[in-house]
Amino acid sequence: MVYTSRRRSSSLENKIAALDIQDEVVIVVLGASGDLAKKKTYPALFGLFKNDLLPPNIRIVGYARTKMSDEDYKTRISSYFKLNDDETKAKAEVFLSKCSYVSGQYDTDDGYIELNNHIRALEAEMKVSRRDRLFYLALPPSVFAEVSIHLRKHVYPGEEGSARVIIEKPFGHDLESSQKLQSQLAPIWQENEVFRIDHYLGKEMVKNILILRFGNMFFSSSWNNKYISNVQISFKEPFGTQGRGGYFDSIGIIRDVMQNHLLQVLSLVAMERPVSFEAEDIRDEKVKLLKAIAPITIDDTILGQYDKSEDNKDPAYIDDPTVPDGSRAVTFAALHLQINNERWEGVPFILRAGKALDEAKVEIRIQFKDVAKGIFQNIPRNELVIRVQPEEAIYLKMNSKYPGLTTRTVITDLDLTYHSRYENLRIPEAYEALILDALKGDHSNFVRDDELDVSWQLFTPLLHQIDEDKSIVPEKYPYGSRGPASMTKFLRDRGFVRDHEGLYQWPVTKGSI
Repeated sequence: MVYTSRRRSSSLENKIAALDIQDEVVIVVLGASGDLAKKKTYPALFGLFKNDLLPPNIRIVGYARTKMSDEDYKTRISSYFKLNDDETKAKAEVFLSKCSYVSGQYDTDDGYIELNNHIRALEAEMKVSRRDRLFYLALPPSVFAEVSIHLRKHVYPGEEGSARVIIEKPFGHDLESSQKLQSQLAPIWQENEVFRIDHYLGKEMVKNILILRFGNMFFSSSWNNKYISNVQISFKEPFGTQGRGGYFDSIGIIRDVMQNHLLQVLSLVAMERPVSFEAEDIRDEKVKLLKAIAPITIDDTILGQYDKSEDNKDPAYIDDPTVPDGSRAVTFAALHLQINNERWEGVPFILRAGKALDEAKVEIRIQFKDVAKGIFQNIPRNELVIRVQPEEAIYLKMNSKYPGLTTRTVITDLDLTYHSRYENLRIPEAYEALILDALKGDHSNFVRDDELDVSWQLFTPLLHQIDEDKSIVPEKYPYGSRGPASMTKFLRDRGFVRDHEGLYQWPVTKGSI
C-alpha cells in the first residue's frame, strides 16, 4: 500500500505531486534522549508532519536508556520545534500525540522485548495491514552493531512487513574501521534496507547540481577541462570548537567534513551523466568518479590550526581546556584533488574547510579559463557559484559593457537568489528531505557501501600520515581570518585568479556598478 499526498501547499513549492511512501509506519528513534534526536531528528519529523508529508497513520517511538516520563520526553523532543503561530502549535500537539517513549538498555534483551510489545500494541491500534518499521539510529557508531543485533532478534517485522534503518556518520575513522563496521552490519541488514545519512546530500542546492549540470546545454557542453580552470568547494565556520576541543582533537576537520560532506559534493559536480535518476544509476557514476581521483599527497595539502584573534578577544584552539597539550589537531585544511579521466585531466579540484574563519559559508566555485587575448588584455574570468548555505543561490559572474557611451567592461552577474526569485519559498531542512527519501525507499541521496570504501581508500593514507608523522605541524592562522597565509599562493599555484581589484562583490546592489 502507498500513501499519496492529498494536497499541495502553496508555501511548499518543492512538494512532489505523488509521494509513494509506506502507508502505515512506525518510526523508532533509538537514542531519543540525545542531542542529535532533539536538535535534528524530531524537528525534521515534525517539519514533515506539519506540511502533510508523513502518512496520517503513523506512530513515532523513542527508545533510550534515560528514564523519562511521557511529559518529560515530549518536552525534550519538542524543545527545538519552531512554533511561530497558533496553527503550528496545534499541529505540534497532534504530532506529539503520535509520539511515545520506551526506556531500555542497548546491550540487553529486555528493553527490546518491551519495545516490540509496545510497537505491536500501537500497530493493533493503527489497524495495520503490514508491519512496516523505520529504525533511526541517532547513536554513536560504537553501538550500531550491538543495537542492530537486538533489533533484528526482537523488533524486526520479518515477513509481516518491511524494515529500513537509517544510520548516521561517522562511518568509521579510516578504511579499516569503516570496513569493520560494515562487516558487522552486513549480516544483520541487507544493503537495500540501509540508509547511510550524509545530510549534505539532502541540502537543496546539492540536490540541484544534477539538474543544473545536465538540464542546461550551455553548462553541460562547457563542463570540462577545455573551459574550466579550477573548481573550489569551500566550507567555512566563523566559530571554533567551543568547549568540544577534546572530541574534535581525535577527529579533525578532514574526517569531520571533507571525507564525507565535501567529497560527496565533489562527486556530484564531477561525475558523468547517469542513464537515469534511479538511485543505483546515480551511485554507480559517483563510484566511478571517486575511483578516478589520484592519491592525495601531503605536498598538495595545507593544514592549519586557529590561533588567538588579532585583537586577542577570541581564544586559540589550544586554549580550550579540553584540548591536550601540544595538540596538532587540524582545524583548517585545503586539499588539491586531481581526477584522472578525459573530462577533468589537468583541472585542480580544491576542497577547503575550516573553523574560526571570517564568515559562515558553504559554496561551490567553478572558475572558467581566460578568454582569448586580442581585444581584451585584462578581463576578469567568468565564475559559476553555487551557494549551498546560507542564502541559497546560483550566480554566474560575467563581463558586460558599462552602460553609456563607452566600451569599457564591468563585472556583473546573472543571479538566482532563491528567496528573491521564489516568493514565500520554504526550503525543507536536509534531514526532512532525507527521512522522506528513506520512507519512500529512495537511496539516491544516501551513501552506498562500495562508495564508502572508495572514499576511505582515498583519504586513509593521508590521515594516517598526518596522525603519525610528528613533523607535520599545522600552520597557525588568526581566529576570524580567511585561514592560513599560505592559502593565497596555494590557490594561485593551482590556477585560481582572484579579482584583485575588488571590483565585484556578491550580491550586486543597485548603483554599485
